[in-house]
Amino acid sequence: MADWKNWMREANYIAGAWVGADDGATLDVTNPATGEVIGQIPKSGQSETMRAIDAAHAAFPAFAAMDLMGRLALLWKLHDALMDNQDSLAELLTREMGKPLAEAKGEIAIGAQYLRWYAEEARRVKGEIVPAGVNGRRILVTKHPVGVVGMITPWNFPSSMLARKLAPALAVGCTVVAKPSEETPYSGLAWAALAEDVGYPKGVINIVTGDAPAIGGAMMARPELRKVTFTGSTNVGKLLIRQSADTVKKVSMELGGNAPFIVFDDADLDRAIDGVMASKFRNSGQTCVCANRVFVQAGVHDEFVAKLVEKTRALKLGNGMDAGVTQGPLINQAALKKVEGFVEDAKAKGATVATGGMRDQLGGTFFQPTILTGAKADMEFAQEEIFGPVAPVFKFETDQDGIDMANNTRFGLAAYAYTSNLARAMRLDRDLQYGMVGINSGMITTVEAPFGGVKESGLGKEGGSQGVEDYLDTKYVCIDGL
Repeated sequence: MADWKNWMREANYIAGAWVGADDGATLDVTNPATGEVIGQIPKSGQSETMRAIDAAHAAFPAFAAMDLMGRLALLWKLHDALMDNQDSLAELLTREMGKPLAEAKGEIAIGAQYLRWYAEEARRVKGEIVPAGVNGRRILVTKHPVGVVGMITPWNFPSSMLARKLAPALAVGCTVVAKPSEETPYSGLAWAALAEDVGYPKGVINIVTGDAPAIGGAMMARPELRKVTFTGSTNVGKLLIRQSADTVKKVSMELGGNAPFIVFDDADLDRAIDGVMASKFRNSGQTCVCANRVFVQAGVHDEFVAKLVEKTRALKLGNGMDAGVTQGPLINQAALKKVEGFVEDAKAKGATVATGGMRDQLGGTFFQPTILTGAKADMEFAQEEIFGPVAPVFKFETDQDGIDMANNTRFGLAAYAYTSNLARAMRLDRDLQYGMVGINSGMITTVEAPFGGVKESGLGKEGGSQGVEDYLDTKYVCIDGL
């Protein structure tokens, strides 16, 4: 078994040094599968964050001026270090977050893919020469790193979400102050340990753990920090957007979702079942892009539900470190109570529990994978993100009914649809109000494509060629008298 403790750091990483909180305060980190306290991290706040910003600001000129191939060589070394230690890093992730080990290994791998992608994509950051309307003049458009970037990442994908932000920032010459979730800090701190090992200059990468409002507030207050990228809840994202106004920072916001999963009468049902299982139950439903509402056309509704219930009952709950486990625990008691509340609300309003529907006998924060039928628009999960292993099934009649029901939300992150009709697929591209749409696919996240939503699901894109733009400033230079 991999020695996961090799990468477990219990200190902030600021200006190339591992340091505690100024007042010595700490927070416990708990394995949600066992309830065991696996370690402690600094409960840092404003003062520690200010020093981290100072360090990143001081390191920025030299790092931005480093030749491109030098920066990319470091990124490749970081990629190799990540993959060389994939097993250890995955076990660390599973122990602090609870997801099955196989999923954790996959998360480490996609993080490495982001490093590879942006090590290549940074070489294609281009400006342009624009024809001038005046003789003797040249118009240049150039691209430059934005500066110090603040990164606030969530607990559900504690390694890959940081990778998706770090990779483009480091590739183009930005320096970083990152705050991982206090629920899952070790995967974030491991990135600092890896970066230290491969030779990143002091101050380029800084990681601070602890009090989220205090750390986030310090980031938003400092004008030297020019961009904030956040993945998390819509409510917190709105707060950060408001706070960004005082210093007019760039912001990237990957916020909440309420993904519809639409199954039309002509769908390949077996393929659709596989798709909804992958989308809904990955990470025990704790993903922003997972199927939150399942819409099934009337002609195939009953058959689809029967197949879905059968597949769901075959899932295995347990400790993510145990062989054969496909479903881990929810992250904490608050998450458990939230999911439980959604189920009780739905039952009270007429929904039927087809399978699951309650806390599991394993205790702790384990909740049974659940299918609800008879879902209606007045149930709480119709408008709110479940973030747990509950799949409510809605019945619809016409294509337009399905589209209207899918769009009836303030969110617009991801949507999924299964159909054999190409014309219908093209209409869905046009009519679904979402930043990402999967047609006959329940797993659409990939490094090559832009990830991000519309409406209250966020601003900006991560991944793809588009993902580097938010880390760059565009400058216009007019040269006259030639």
